[in-house]
Amino acid sequence: MGKLFDNYETLDPKDWQKSKALMHKMVDDAFDYTQNVRDRKIWQEMPENVLNSFKTGLPTKPSDAEDVYKELQINVLPYPMGNLHPRFWAWYMGSGTISGVMGDFWASILNPNLGGGNHAAHKVEEQVVDWIKEIVEFPKSASGLLVSGGSMANYAAMAVARNVKAGYDIRTEGLKENNLVFYGSTEIHSCNTKAVELLGLGTKGLKKIKVNDDFTINIDALKKQIQLDKEDGLRPICIIGTSGTVNTGAIDDLDAIANICKQENLWFHVDGAIGAIAMLSDIIKPQLKGIERADSVALDLHKWLHMPFEVGCVVVKDSEGHKDTFSLIPEYLEKNTRGLASGENWFSEYGLQLSRRFRALKVWMSLKEHGSERFGRMISRNVDQAYYLGALVNQHQDLELIAPIGMDIVCFRYNPGSLSLDELNALNKEIKLQIEERAIALPGYTTINGMYCIRCAISSHRVTNEDFDELVKSVFIIGKELLP
Repeated sequence: MGKLFDNYETLDPKDWQKSKALMHKMVDDAFDYTQNVRDRKIWQEMPENVLNSFKTGLPTKPSDAEDVYKELQINVLPYPMGNLHPRFWAWYMGSGTISGVMGDFWASILNPNLGGGNHAAHKVEEQVVDWIKEIVEFPKSASGLLVSGGSMANYAAMAVARNVKAGYDIRTEGLKENNLVFYGSTEIHSCNTKAVELLGLGTKGLKKIKVNDDFTINIDALKKQIQLDKEDGLRPICIIGTSGTVNTGAIDDLDAIANICKQENLWFHVDGAIGAIAMLSDIIKPQLKGIERADSVALDLHKWLHMPFEVGCVVVKDSEGHKDTFSLIPEYLEKNTRGLASGENWFSEYGLQLSRRFRALKVWMSLKEHGSERFGRMISRNVDQAYYLGALVNQHQDLELIAPIGMDIVCFRYNPGSLSLDELNALNKEIKLQIEERAIALPGYTTINGMYCIRCAISSHRVTNEDFDELVKSVFIIGKELLP
């Protein structure tokens, strides 16, 4: 048989110095790209030739690394999502940090699997989880896990809640009777509905409770629904409190929910994807009173902590219940008392994933560089900026707030009067789209009580008050242009 393979072929560079020079250029370009973010369009449509470049077939032969980088520069870098830009307010996303980038870089170089094992990366994640517990005032005995984001954090916590409160060994038996019920407000994030469905309870397993005028859960309606369900033979097991709803930033009365859970022996989970990290803010922390009483909290660290995507966290007070929900150790993962496979509490025993990226390093490096107090100040400044924008809206008779300002989310619309609801909705939608297409800013949108509104989720650490001056000015200009 003839020789088919080169015994010395690898995926390493053939010319290490040439590859190093290219990497140094990429680093320089990346710093310029971030530092000069305001000099580029926040967003733009991709032309046909760029779109066609993504329709080519599988590359089977090598290409020069410099040519690959040139293609990145031409077809990818000019067409970002826009969330690095200070005027990105479309969805709740952080702006990233340079130390976070450095952490992701070294995470890729080291390339460990954080399923478990006795190595430094595991200790880094343990420490980061301990820091998160400290932030939300959970005991050190609580367990925790870094995950991809808020959706997975909520799912993990709700799986633990189901298993602990079901009243039988649900891992062995499966659902004996589909009568388990979760509760949350009508403003609850959609990932919680998905989680309940994936847990086998169906959409009916999540009872959505009406909200008050400030979009927080109505406590009396919640109590009433729990009693009705018990009378109907259902088994209430968990209430989900939201610290920062996605539409308006409303924070549920977490203390009141904790009291109900204590009285009814229910699991208290806080969906804190948006707001839990705001425990670092002196302004928001008092509004989060009661979060420390939760059984579990979900957080998104690529939102207000500005980590590069992706990283979230779930913390659970009942560490034994957490482990019992997910732990499964096949023969090839049995732990040793010595060597690489030693150590207790492998992260693979606290979630679905065995293969896990070293997400903790960017968090570890960013918190060490900046300190939690600086992050808290950035959060507080965003809240102040939200009220600055709200004041601009209130100063003009043709603008109106559509909801109370929740944390850092402002919902408003252009209303020059004498237009029907449908006409106003169409007008504001077009204003929003034109602001986006003209690359002025990327505001978001939502519909509240039938009213389409411009929604600004202000979470950038680069944004200034002047950016909101420009937004309001642009809303007026475009609104007047569009009036018949």
